[in-house]
Amino acid sequence: MIIEVLGSGTSQGVPVIGCQCIVCTSIDSRDKRSRSSILIHLDDINIGIDIGPDFKMQIMRSGIQEMHGIFITHEHNDHVIGLDELRPFNFKMGSPIPIWLEPRVAMEMRKRFAYAFEPSKYPGLPEIELIEIEAGQQIPIGDTKVEALRVMHGRLPILGFKIGEFAYLTDAKSFPSETMDKLMECKYVIINALHKQPHHAHLNLDEALNIAEQLPAEKIWLTHLSHHAGRHRDIEPNLPERVRLAYDGLKIFM
Repeated sequence: MIIEVLGSGTSQGVPVIGCQCIVCTSIDSRDKRSRSSILIHLDDINIGIDIGPDFKMQIMRSGIQEMHGIFITHEHNDHVIGLDELRPFNFKMGSPIPIWLEPRVAMEMRKRFAYAFEPSKYPGLPEIELIEIEAGQQIPIGDTKVEALRVMHGRLPILGFKIGEFAYLTDAKSFPSETMDKLMECKYVIINALHKQPHHAHLNLDEALNIAEQLPAEKIWLTHLSHHAGRHRDIEPNLPERVRLAYDGLKIFM
């Protein structure tokens, strides 16, 4: 399995429009953070988690030719608004793309993208199949299973996902005990760390590092980083040895 980090930034991305801070003006490619998303390569199967506004650019950089499904963490725009960019995969593969998501999120998607669910479809619309799932459910993908984990995004219940000994968690503020139990089984974890200041709905850096201390994982990467977090070269040297910063284009081989 290969995990490819498509995007590692917040809802605004980095650089932020109009901002002249040292992060937004950095020439380090690791400080150019598109909206958070990952790609899971399982032999000849490609599965994405979230489809934000940068999805086309991310996929062009990745170079994949087929997409076999998408898991959605929650309904915020930076995680779903790239739905239309799935159309080239429809044209190439000649089939709808399954999207696994919670019932509440499916309802929101049907409203937000109502044109894609009209009974009489206009040629060229995205062809997708919404498959409703719930936390704790295991979804077979090829020879493995993807397990949906409950995550709390402030007061909003959202999903993280666990595949074998790897877990992906973004937009988290807290986890129920059953999710922490599942994370104890993982060797590799990607978790969000917005910036250094407290936030009502996201883990900040100290909170993410506190979670990391509790986990036995061999390697933990921090994602969903704001421009307020600082430059990659300034943050990473001060992290524990097994904790690194994710960045756009990072590939993790498992």
